[in-house]
Amino acid sequence: MTPAELAEALRAGGHGDVVESRGEVTVVVDREELSSMLGALRADGALGFDSLSDVAATDWPGRDPRLWVAYHLYSTEHRHRVRVKVGVAEDDPHVPSVTGMFPTADWLEREVFDFFGVIFDGHPDLRRIELPESWETFPLRKDHALEGVPVRFGGGAFIPPPDQRDT
Repeated sequence: MTPAELAEALRAGGHGDVVESRGEVTVVVDREELSSMLGALRADGALGFDSLSDVAATDWPGRDPRLWVAYHLYSTEHRHRVRVKVGVAEDDPHVPSVTGMFPTADWLEREVFDFFGVIFDGHPDLRRIELPESWETFPLRKDHALEGVPVRFGGGAFIPPPDQRDT
């Protein structure tokens, strides 16, 4: 199935706002429709999206919604892909966890939480995966400092950001 045919099949099935561009198919849904949409894509035998290969996020400061979470699905039987995107407001960064439907979402959702601050409601173990639990910011948000952040090591050692060091 070509991307154009896949997009048409998704539109015919009533699967949200479907966009086909540059050989990629994206479905944009509201947060309330996310779980049911992913479940429908997984259950539809003609589409067969049985694998979640990635969960990613992007930050668009000044836009509403500011954060976008993208779920990349793959059909091992039909060998086609689709991206499902959901917008998340900065002041309410919650989306439902899909770990019950796709177990691979466990660490993928934790990574998005760690770096962007998106909260996955119902996640079985939502905690930071790369940064220490005491970290207070979300480094992949575009309002995060680019010049470095203070780093505190065990034993009290402290290294200031590069732009604040005495040389």
